[in-house]
Amino acid sequence: MSQNLTEKIVQKFAVGLEENQKVQSGDILSIRPAHVMTHDNTGAVIPKFKSIGATKLANPRQVVHTLDHNIQDKSEANLEKYKKIEEFSKSVGADFYPAGRGIGHQIMCEEGYAWPGTVVVASDSHSNMYGGLGVLGTPVVRTDAAGIWATGKTWWEIPPIAKVELNGKLQNGVVGKDLIIALCGYFNNDEVLNHIIEFTGDGIKNLNIDQRLTIANMTTEWGALGGVFPIDEITIQWLVNRSEFIKNRGLAGVPSDVDGNGGHPRLNQNRIDELKSEMPNLKADEDAYFAKEISIDLSSIQPMVSGPNSVKVMNSVSELSNKEIKINKAYLVSCVNSRLDDITEAANVLKGNKIAVGVNFYIAAASSEVQAESEKRGDWQALIEAGATPLPPGCGPCIGLGIGLLEDGEVGISATNRNFKGRMGSPNAQAYLASPAVVAYSALKGKIDFNFNEQKEIVADIKINKPKKRAAAKIKILKGFPEKISGDIIFCHQDNLNTDGIYPGKYTYVDDFKPEDQAKVAMENYDPEFQSLAKVGDVLVGGYNFGTGSSREQAATALKYRGIQLVIVGSASQTYKRNALNNGYLVIEIPELIDYLKNKYGNSKLTVATNISADIDFINSELKFDNKNYSFAPVGSAAQELVIAGGLENWIKQSLASV
Repeated sequence: MSQNLTEKIVQKFAVGLEENQKVQSGDILSIRPAHVMTHDNTGAVIPKFKSIGATKLANPRQVVHTLDHNIQDKSEANLEKYKKIEEFSKSVGADFYPAGRGIGHQIMCEEGYAWPGTVVVASDSHSNMYGGLGVLGTPVVRTDAAGIWATGKTWWEIPPIAKVELNGKLQNGVVGKDLIIALCGYFNNDEVLNHIIEFTGDGIKNLNIDQRLTIANMTTEWGALGGVFPIDEITIQWLVNRSEFIKNRGLAGVPSDVDGNGGHPRLNQNRIDELKSEMPNLKADEDAYFAKEISIDLSSIQPMVSGPNSVKVMNSVSELSNKEIKINKAYLVSCVNSRLDDITEAANVLKGNKIAVGVNFYIAAASSEVQAESEKRGDWQALIEAGATPLPPGCGPCIGLGIGLLEDGEVGISATNRNFKGRMGSPNAQAYLASPAVVAYSALKGKIDFNFNEQKEIVADIKINKPKKRAAAKIKILKGFPEKISGDIIFCHQDNLNTDGIYPGKYTYVDDFKPEDQAKVAMENYDPEFQSLAKVGDVLVGGYNFGTGSSREQAATALKYRGIQLVIVGSASQTYKRNALNNGYLVIEIPELIDYLKNKYGNSKLTVATNISADIDFINSELKFDNKNYSFAPVGSAAQELVIAGGLENWIKQSLASV
């Protein structure tokens, strides 16, 4: 069976597979990631780790702790929080990086944790960034992180994989940030929502690692769960250069065991040679399946701007420059665009100039090493001499922390990755995103502007492929998990049914709300008649993008407590599916069944009690309804274990008890 690059990487890090099992999109698996990173939120993961009865890390070399988000806060409370994180980290032997070393994602790349061809996770949504180095980087929630600390592994469902083909070459003055802004704005109807993206095409050879990291980072804003670039000679050369840099730097600050030759434990020639030998297999097979295929002509991209307040709104800077959009603040900060090349681009614009009167320009390097190297080049000083305000290496304004936030009525342009309303300060401000050079030029002119006037139409296309037919295979059923279940289908046709519809937000923080209370209000906002129509033992069938919206887990548990055996949908929010299985509750995707029911029952009623039984066969991954058969992705041992245990925390406790 052919595999794409994502499936090949997962194959290497999956545990508990059946003999000769080849993983594919849709599989729910146990995986043992190479590394897991937590940052300031380590403080929230620690009590979860302790509450499950864990006392030590399964593998201290797997765990990385960085302090990067709120480093400008010198209050006694925050300093005490940081102290407790550091003390805990050192007590369990994890790799620890203090405030000021840099943004966690940048450290993961600089110190070789994000190694090509591996799975690396973080309790932060921008772990997608590691894909710029050919890493399957994807976010996990805090409970998952605690579970990995304790057991070394977690569960993951391989999402749909989309191929994005980059053809040609970017024009002079156009960079990776412009490309990802264009992709987010051009394909702005959730085309890649909850997908992993694999970048391909002849244009990749023209993108250096800094550009790739930027693009992979913002696949998060595009809605994807990861964005993976191929592992090629550019990747290898970056590793070689980084290895040489570290030799000259020395091992100061490396918080884990050195290799046998006294060198860096991860970035060394032996590992690079091993990677070279693996490269022929670390690429998608010629006939690999992709759910969607997007192509874009790089030469058709021009300097672009996102916003205001949405990455789905996109304009060329040429268009905006004519609108005389005055700015109050500009930013060159964050994990997406504060590396060496980014700072150089901004410095080239501002050298010998002064930023406009009335504009504040804030800069922060992605790491202390980036800042030191930028100072050697003279770029950092050029920005300060132009009037920029330096901030320490780390997060800050991007996440709404520290100095320099947008105030009521202000307009800001930023080389960050998110311009959500209120994220960088006041919800009554307007935030735009652009490349470092455009941000610097706008700071110079006092308005959104750039010295690039050529107008071009973006040339891009998308192809949606038919769902892949899975080869028939019998699934091994674990003791305690049913081989078959039956239940009448209760049909709720609405697409994009959000978590407020399933479980009203007003109940979320009622501390004494018991399971039976949750059951009584399930689907209250969607359809008041649902409660009178639903029976214990029913199977709920919903529409597409089921469970979108907030991350409240009660939207899953309320249906479980109501006696609904499981949920079947056309597609579901990955957060919803994860919350459900983390509570021992199944959500299965069968789009063909949803299409059939929509055609049969229409949409005149929000809820239809069909009074027709569905027979679900987990051995053969097949559902029978109305004399028709529908297949679904196998419910493998990883998912079965979670259902049997009653959820992730119980599964972790049982795993620890069995050691």
